[in-house]
Amino acid sequence: MNPSANGWIKKLLNQVSEIVYSQTETDTFYINLKRTGFIYGSNIKVVLDIVKPFELSEEERCKTNLLLTFYYIYNKENPKEQFTESLIRYYKSISDQKQSFFEDLFSDKSPDSLLEKIIHKRIHIDDNFISKSFNYFLINALLFVDVLGYHRFLKDEKNIKNYVENLESALETIVFSVIENKTVKSEYDENLIKLFEGSIRYKNAELLTYTDAISIINEPLEKLYVIDLVCMASWTDKIIDNEEKSFLNQLKKDLSVDNTVIVRSINDINLFYDEHKDEVAFLSSKNLAQSFYDNSSKVVSKLIKRNSKRLIKELSESKEALYLLTQSTQRNLTDEEQKKIQTQLIDIFKSIPSLAIFMLPGGMLLLPLFIKFIPKLLPSAFDDNRIDDKE
Repeated sequence: MNPSANGWIKKLLNQVSEIVYSQTETDTFYINLKRTGFIYGSNIKVVLDIVKPFELSEEERCKTNLLLTFYYIYNKENPKEQFTESLIRYYKSISDQKQSFFEDLFSDKSPDSLLEKIIHKRIHIDDNFISKSFNYFLINALLFVDVLGYHRFLKDEKNIKNYVENLESALETIVFSVIENKTVKSEYDENLIKLFEGSIRYKNAELLTYTDAISIINEPLEKLYVIDLVCMASWTDKIIDNEEKSFLNQLKKDLSVDNTVIVRSINDINLFYDEHKDEVAFLSSKNLAQSFYDNSSKVVSKLIKRNSKRLIKELSESKEALYLLTQSTQRNLTDEEQKKIQTQLIDIFKSIPSLAIFMLPGGMLLLPLFIKFIPKLLPSAFDDNRIDDKE
């Protein structure tokens, strides 16, 4: 199952056992989803280990977790309408058709294909490939708002867009008040502000008051989610000071939740950051240049691996490209040779849909990486200097 290729939703749903869903309580599913990092905006694993995530990028794990969570909610509510059609109708209901970033997609007549495109666009903070590569924060951190909206939609479709807007505004007020009230803001706090600001879909001129925000949070899953976000916002090097504890105690009273919910939420964020501190972007100290290189390298490597058979075939039919790639492993190519290999590769990309990303604005910046990685990831015939491990 490849969430970056067409047809991934149908294949994933064919792998899912509805028994797993029916036997999993909502609280248990939410806890498992939280452990994947989805609730925290950092997808480390796939919920319930339904698919093995080792070969998936974070973006692909996010797509998988979002789709599986929607499907879980759908099965719990058990509506008559087909899952794909109901989810598309939900996204149409909460979008502004005049300004929606989905509007260019709704002409797609294939439900599966349309839903794949919607999810692809929805998970990104910035859908511009080059901007994403330069950014620490690729993945939308507030996607569970979409899930809560879908949950409401399956019960009552009336005013669903207002519900989602109000819920997001309430979260914005509550979470930002925690961060803004910190006497000293750490790099973690600054990064978290950027992450949440980038993830907010509905930009409001004025924030709700705390009282108005609390009045919107009523459902059990809404309460769990807002508490987890507050604990995430309160966290700084495993310390939640007295002022933040006071806020959490007030939140506990205002939301009428048991103290064990607060304690578990604090423990969960500590445990998650402890286990995955090297994998969570906003805990990293890497600079943006290194972030660009790492993110771009991962994308290029993945694309080459997944299209290796087709690439071998196309390159084998282009003697000049094959020669220049071989030469690139032994010496630096001249400017003229660089232009030639880029022209050859662009022609090849046109024939392989998955590589069309290099044809987008800014994609040409990644060609040097592509030239660098091809000899390493394709058969050793491309690299005369390679020493295989077995040798």
